[in-house]
Amino acid sequence: MLRGGWLWLATLWLAGGSPPPERGPRRDLGGASHDHADGFAYDHEAFLGPEEARTFDQLSPEESQRRLGLLVGLIDGDGDGAVTLAELRAWIERTQRRAREESLRRGWQRYDRDGDGVVTWDEYRREAYGPPEDDFGETQHPETYRQLLARDERRFRAADGDGDGGADRAEFAAFLHPEDFEHMRTLVAMETIEDMDKDGDGFIQEDEYIAELYAGPAGAPEPPWVREERAAFGRARDRDGDGRLGPAEVRHWLRPPSPDWAGVEAAHLLHHSDSDRDGQLTRAEVLGNWQMFVGSQATNYGQDLERPHDEL
Repeated sequence: MLRGGWLWLATLWLAGGSPPPERGPRRDLGGASHDHADGFAYDHEAFLGPEEARTFDQLSPEESQRRLGLLVGLIDGDGDGAVTLAELRAWIERTQRRAREESLRRGWQRYDRDGDGVVTWDEYRREAYGPPEDDFGETQHPETYRQLLARDERRFRAADGDGDGGADRAEFAAFLHPEDFEHMRTLVAMETIEDMDKDGDGFIQEDEYIAELYAGPAGAPEPPWVREERAAFGRARDRDGDGRLGPAEVRHWLRPPSPDWAGVEAAHLLHHSDSDRDGQLTRAEVLGNWQMFVGSQATNYGQDLERPHDEL
């Protein structure tokens, strides 16, 4: 069973409490090498995010393939019947940018309560968690909410670059999606360690790393992909070989040195789908590997198919 994301927070909300704030993923996987030993979860989360990945899970295979077939024509910018690496890269980059802009638009609309063009900490706190006098005593997990509030305030202060107590649109974008901003990367690493460090030693041990990815039946043998992740932990994640991940190693893991993340994912999709190895993809080749494509940022299926084509 795969784990991770904000599923546990959504469960906490259903159990009683304020809605979780809309934010970006905790770990940005852009640019990392990956295989599909346990399916396409990497591509789904890295380029669609949890919300869109869940939407895809609700589509029937027939509907997924139908929508993907329509999207191939939109990705094929010059209409020659073949999707090139450049066209796929441009589509992924544009779709990702548009998704982030939409997330910021929704967040801004929700949290800028007085419409003055600045989201203050008080505005955010009141909308996301309730008034300052609320100590979450009526919720089932008051201490967890207090910890989340404290962490959100720390992230808000870090994103507030000029320290004036309010976030403009750029600063609020850094709060919602800190993985996209260089000056927030250390904080993202810190949050990730806090989430995964179960023994409280300030590091991520190998078993803590695996526990975030997989929770199988007690005593059952681990599947091959988990064994490969253990090997990757020592080979690629634990750079100093001390058996654990410190802040610098977590930072490297979350954002491997690949500035052209869209190009990396486009090449990844092309490599796994180009059956005749001619360096481009036909509609049949894309549909032949539909489960991988529909879960990547190349196919923001629902929104793209409902938009007028001149918006694309």
